[in-house]
Amino acid sequence: MDTMEKKYAWQREEMVRRQIAGRGISDPRLLKVMGVVPRHLFVSEALMDRSYGDFPLPIGEKQTISQPFIVSEMTQALALTGNERVLELGTGSGYQAAVLSRLVYRVYTIERIHTLYMKARKVFDRLHYFNIVPRFSDGTTGWPDEAPFDAILVTAGAPAVPVHLTDQLADGGRLVMPVGGADTQDLICITRVGETLIRENMGKCRFVPLIGEYGWKEESR
Repeated sequence: MDTMEKKYAWQREEMVRRQIAGRGISDPRLLKVMGVVPRHLFVSEALMDRSYGDFPLPIGEKQTISQPFIVSEMTQALALTGNERVLELGTGSGYQAAVLSRLVYRVYTIERIHTLYMKARKVFDRLHYFNIVPRFSDGTTGWPDEAPFDAILVTAGAPAVPVHLTDQLADGGRLVMPVGGADTQDLICITRVGETLIRENMGKCRFVPLIGEYGWKEESR
């Protein structure tokens, strides 16, 4: 391991200790993954030295990579065991999909911005994360051809939970997404039990808007 990689490895260790475990994230598999996935490769070279900080960072196209704690909080809420097929809406930098990919059988991830889609694909290939299936599309419609999913994670805020997504959630599955206004939202976890949807509010959050047919319209941002 060269000097630069040692530095990033130490920063990841500190990130997990202070920002993630230090705030109550306790899933041992998740903590291990957060300490392994190279977050610095999912941002521009100019921002690599800030990539393990306790804040989101811009990734271009008015999008961001979420702060590490939010990534881990949303992931832990899915209660993953290792064999799941997971749908992610909003690939963005690809970091959240990368974390999920180390915890589950397969990740299906959708991005509507082509430049971000292509960048994320390149990083997945570089890291040999071959159980990630990326798609360039409007994520608000989900991925019906691959449904049902054991878990669904949405990394952008919508005014409501699109019914298309809950329809694609398997029995016993969980969906985690921000719901609310364009500026602030509530982080919602929905669990499907048969035909019943159990909704839990995990607290306030702030995400970029989910743009698409069943999210915010481009002009309403």
